Amino acid sequence: MDCDEVMLTVRITAAERALLRELARGHGGDVSDVAVDGLLEVIPALHDDTSVLPLLLVLSRPAPFALTLWLPAPVADLLPLLGERLARTGGPAAGPASAALSAALRLWLAGDRAALAGALARLHGGCGAAGAAALDARAVTVAA
Repeated sequence: MDCDEVMLTVRITAAERALLRELARGHGGDVSDVAVDGLLEVIPALHDDTSVLPLLLVLSRPAPFALTLWLPAPVADLLPLLGERLARTGGPAAGPASAALSAALRLWLAGDRAALAGALARLHGGCGAAGAAALDARAVTVAA
């Protein structure tokens, strides 16, 4: 790993972990890359204390699995600020960067599976469209 990356542990559910791995497989990247893409989509929307309320709801649900992610330092630098906002609005005070990462990632993963795959494909200029189609096909077979 490059020295300009930071390792953090995120707490997620089994279903969220499976979805994250599936998105990474469909995208052709690794789990950390997909997590960073998700954070870049979610964090800008959390611009004030009231926008953090959905994160507090996500954090109130149990998340038994720990997953280690590597984040670029500039992205990781945003997490303590988000963690401070979470703590200020009633979230956990301990481990603010890790709690912020968990909450933001879980909020992103709560979105529609096809929309997440489509957003990843658009973000990377179409590479991963086959993965988005594979996710759609799997969702259809799971629903059937």
